[in-house]
Amino acid sequence: MKKILIVEDDILIAEIERDYLEAERFETSICQNGQEGLKMALEEDYDLIILDVMLPGISGFSICREIRREKDVAIIMVTAKKEDIDKIRGLGLGADDYIVKPFSPGELVARVKAHINIHELLKSKNGSGLAKSYDFEKGSIQTANLKLLPLSRQVFCGDREVELANKEFELLYFLASNPNIVFSKDALFDKIWGMDAMGDTATVAVHINRIREKIGIDKENLKLIETVWGAGYRFRKK
Repeated sequence: MKKILIVEDDILIAEIERDYLEAERFETSICQNGQEGLKMALEEDYDLIILDVMLPGISGFSICREIRREKDVAIIMVTAKKEDIDKIRGLGLGADDYIVKPFSPGELVARVKAHINIHELLKSKNGSGLAKSYDFEKGSIQTANLKLLPLSRQVFCGDREVELANKEFELLYFLASNPNIVFSKDALFDKIWGMDAMGDTATVAVHINRIREKIGIDKENLKLIETVWGAGYRFRKK
């Protein structure tokens, strides 16, 4: 049975989410406090976390950031604000999706199922649970001072490992796997997030900027992802 953590300070909303999820045979836990929710997320194993943005003690954005530093778990952020900046910030911190209140519980359940399936597929494709003797260099990409290991989902700038969120890694690896080809924001959004995902192409720009910041500890790497004005982005490889 898949385990879901609901971090939501409005108990009525949390109980509605729980009832719909349990009707679909998910095991759910509810936490109304940000600090306690973060502790539960880090200490226990969940298949997906439903994370409200506005929480007492610590914001959902901060919780998302901390979880991403430690775990690769699906995260859906919930917000009552419709401003794009909240949505972009949520996705830029590593959230897999967001949903704006008020929403249909049925829609939430559908997204939960979709993201759990996506994460399971990614884990199976990227060697989760493989023996230690497995060749994690398989499928690796190296250019300039950057090395990507898809099976272990690791990124190195020289000898230094750089931590990327799930979508950041997928986006960088896709571009690096298709060097010198210009991809529009729409094409990248459809490829990485899926045609049915909620969001907009601004999410792509946020993720590109975060990738540049992280791999930019080596200045040579700043030249790898180029912005082609009016067209999109390409990974430059000579």
